[in-house]
Amino acid sequence: MENNNMMQDIQEVLYSEETIAGMVKRVGAEIARDYADKNLLLVSVLKGSVAFMADLMRAIDIPARIDFMSVSSYGSGTKTSGVVKIVKDLDINLEGYDIVIVEDILDSGKTLNYLMNMLRERGPASIEICTLFDKPERREVDVYAKYRGCEIPDAFIVGYGLDYDEKYRNLPYVGILKPEVYGG
Repeated sequence: MENNNMMQDIQEVLYSEETIAGMVKRVGAEIARDYADKNLLLVSVLKGSVAFMADLMRAIDIPARIDFMSVSSYGSGTKTSGVVKIVKDLDINLEGYDIVIVEDILDSGKTLNYLMNMLRERGPASIEICTLFDKPERREVDVYAKYRGCEIPDAFIVGYGLDYDEKYRNLPYVGILKPEVYGG
C-alpha cells in the first residue's frame, strides 16, 4: 500500500511504472545489441540508479558484469558543485572492459564528467553513459549519454530511485515534487 504522505507531495505523475518499464526494456535492448561481442561492465552510481540498474541489467540478455560506485557531490540543496568525493570505489580492475555508467539522471553533467575522466585513466576499452532521464537544459559541461530513457523538462522529479532528502526513492513511478516540499 502506498504511503499517502508521499503521494500528497507529488504535484503530477510524469512517468508511470509501465512507461518506465518500456524505456528500460528499449535501452536494455540497445545496450545488448551494441555490446554483444564486447566485455560489458555496468557501473551503477549509487544510490539514485539502484532501481534503474536492477531493472536494466535484467533487460540486457548478454553476459555482463556489474559493479557499484558511491560518490558524494558537494553543493547546496538541489545543485551540485561538481566537486566529487568517492565514497565507495569499484572493486574491478577496469582494463579491457567496455564500461557503461548507469545513472538515474543526467543533469548538470559535472559529477559524470568527473567520473568519466577518472575511470578513463584506469584503461577501459571504452566508456559510455546510460541515463534513464536526461535534462539537457541544465547541462553545464559537455557530457553526452549514448543511452537514455527520455529527455525530461527542468522540474524537480522524484521516484524510481530519485530522491529529495533521501525520501521518495521507493515510489514505483516518477513524479514532479511540489515546490513547497523543497522550498522551490
